Amino acid sequence: MNASVVMPLSGVARRLIADEIIDETQAQEALQEASQQSISLVSYLVRNGIANGDLIANAIADEFGSPLFDVSALDPEAMPKELVDPKLIRQHHALPLYKRGTRLFIAVSDPTNLRAQDEIKFHTGLSTEAILVEDTALSTAIAKYLDDEETAFGNKLANLDDAGLEDLDIEAVDEGGADQEVSNVDVDDTPIVRFVNKVLIDAIKGGASDIHFEPYEKTYRVRFRTDGILHEVTRPPNNLAPRLAARLKVMSKMDISERRVPQDGRIKMRLSKTRAIDFRVNTLPTLYGEKIVLRILDPSSAQMGIDALGYEEDQKKLYLEAMHEPQGMILVTGPTGSGKTVSLYTGLNILNTTERNISSAEDPVEINMEGINQVHVNTKVGLGFAEALRSFLRQDPDVIMVGEIRDIETAEIAIKAAQTGHMVMSTLHTNSASETITRLLNMGVPAFNVATSVTLIIAQRLARKLCPHCTEPANLPKETLLEEGFQEQDLEVAQVMRPVGCSKCNNGYKGRVGIYEVVRITPQLQRIIMEGGNSLVLAEAAKKAGFNNLRKSGLLKAAKGLTSLEEVNRVTKD
Repeated sequence: MNASVVMPLSGVARRLIADEIIDETQAQEALQEASQQSISLVSYLVRNGIANGDLIANAIADEFGSPLFDVSALDPEAMPKELVDPKLIRQHHALPLYKRGTRLFIAVSDPTNLRAQDEIKFHTGLSTEAILVEDTALSTAIAKYLDDEETAFGNKLANLDDAGLEDLDIEAVDEGGADQEVSNVDVDDTPIVRFVNKVLIDAIKGGASDIHFEPYEKTYRVRFRTDGILHEVTRPPNNLAPRLAARLKVMSKMDISERRVPQDGRIKMRLSKTRAIDFRVNTLPTLYGEKIVLRILDPSSAQMGIDALGYEEDQKKLYLEAMHEPQGMILVTGPTGSGKTVSLYTGLNILNTTERNISSAEDPVEINMEGINQVHVNTKVGLGFAEALRSFLRQDPDVIMVGEIRDIETAEIAIKAAQTGHMVMSTLHTNSASETITRLLNMGVPAFNVATSVTLIIAQRLARKLCPHCTEPANLPKETLLEEGFQEQDLEVAQVMRPVGCSKCNNGYKGRVGIYEVVRITPQLQRIIMEGGNSLVLAEAAKKAGFNNLRKSGLLKAAKGLTSLEEVNRVTKD
């Protein structure tokens, strides 16, 4: 948003200025930033340390004649559960406190946020009444409330005994969108049912992203991919291979009699009224049977928020600014498994408001998101990315997401959309931002169209995070760090750590963090593109413009002790 735009001051902003808690310049900047991030002015001021939360709360209470409620005094058990969608709670920073008849009392830090009250009223069918709570206290209460929901979910997993493994609520999901329950009469036998269900549950508990069922001549193994690395978890008897394959195919509504060609399916495992995990299933005929891989799709990963992904502050700002522009194209690039989908869905989640019409074409749809019109591309019936995009343009879109730009036809339609007043988000399989431009040009897209439509390119990788419980200083020589790419000034504050390994992690690592190259297409880069500059020239120009490449961003993560130098070397290169 243009910093010169003067926004109308809200009643809250005027009161804070009158009480000299903030000045008018701060108010204008905060209103613009809060609007871009789709949060309230109060939340923005408190989260960024611009003003004290207690002072703000007392000023608002005085301005609106509303008492300030101490949310910590309320028994969490008395709060209504499963009444308001957690997504609405996060989106509007509003917490349901208690229900009296047809009235629902909700805690807010900004009573002028009428949209929160209206949306919760619409979704619950109850009239809403706002209760004023200090913003930091409200954040703590919301985190505890949502964590209790997650804890209940975790307890359900932890307490599943062998008997309970037979009765999990599992459905096959038709790729057309209809859910169909799978009856236990269709399955092989109880031991196979329990074994497969236990593998799925263990994978979810362990934070795995993929499950591999692999038959060989004399053995059969099951592997999980955790934090990007595959490891073996069990070796069932080899003679169970056909029965395991049949069970998984029944669960995902595939043809169990067909073993000669690959098949795709989907499984939905319901773990509570508000929590379900999807599995994308693919079978592959191999020499000794069908290898089956399940990709675990957790909808909550798209709601982590942009701060949890690992962007540096300047990179996050570039992404948010590009997203809120009225038109243009944002491209997220990287190899398979580098987190492109989560980055795109996180952006879509920020943009997903009632004022925007958002449509996505995906192959397949990985995470279901309410409020977004998701289309599963099916080339067998003539519904490809290009066909879906053409239809989107006749559906009054504001934001369009294309799962992947694979050919010139899709690229041309996406670029046309970006040039005619739409925000387009998509992915490409390239290694860096500069190579993304070269790839589009090689596809046959005219240089002028690339230069004028592409707004931002994000290249990314996922690196394993060091375990906070057992990490220790790496104590590397200064010469080694300089050879790896650190600058002299970096060494003064660098805290390079190394993995150790303990009972709470996997060989010294736990979780993953994104490493990003975020490049905004500046007039200088536009000129190079139109002059036919290659990826090396573009990369050098991006570096001079101050955009960190993947290697530099990885070294920054290592300098902060978030990941190890070995891990940076594994996922990036010069």
